[in-house]
Amino acid sequence: MYNFIKWTLNEGKEPKTLTQTALPYSRDALGKSLSKAAIDYHYGSLYKGYVDRYNAGEGDPDFNEAGAFLHDIYFTQFRSPKGSNLPIGKALDLINEHFSSWDKFKQTFETEAMKIQGSGWIYLSYKGEIKTIKNHEIRKDIALLIDWWEHAFNIDFRADKKAYLANQWKIINWETINQRI
Repeated sequence: MYNFIKWTLNEGKEPKTLTQTALPYSRDALGKSLSKAAIDYHYGSLYKGYVDRYNAGEGDPDFNEAGAFLHDIYFTQFRSPKGSNLPIGKALDLINEHFSSWDKFKQTFETEAMKIQGSGWIYLSYKGEIKTIKNHEIRKDIALLIDWWEHAFNIDFRADKKAYLANQWKIINWETINQRI
């Protein structure tokens, strides 16, 4: 389902290298939702670090691979902010089916996100469930993913996680989410 991480095969054996996916937008395209400084640090240093450590055989390979996988999903789901940016298509149908409205979905998602103590991830599964990941873990059911580690929101929003989340909704590329569903 996910084709974000590109693997280099070693003579038909299991994958040996990860490649960081290029951003589908410029580093300054996400405005106040994710500043260029936040992207330079988060994408340019942290996400790249998971890929580099995995490829170098440093640290926990499962942790680094999952970190690269999750960041890949996270960064490829954005686009420049435009208009009200309401969900469309399959995403809207999924949200309405499981939460009855966009506003109720956002409220439920925020409530679940705020329950995360420390760091983690929160996501909407393609079955319409809101799930969390406490650390890094590869999950095959992610439709929409929000990074809930401190580095994701601290540069732009300090400790205001609710403002961070409200700004994430402004940059979600619903066509990408629809393709995942």
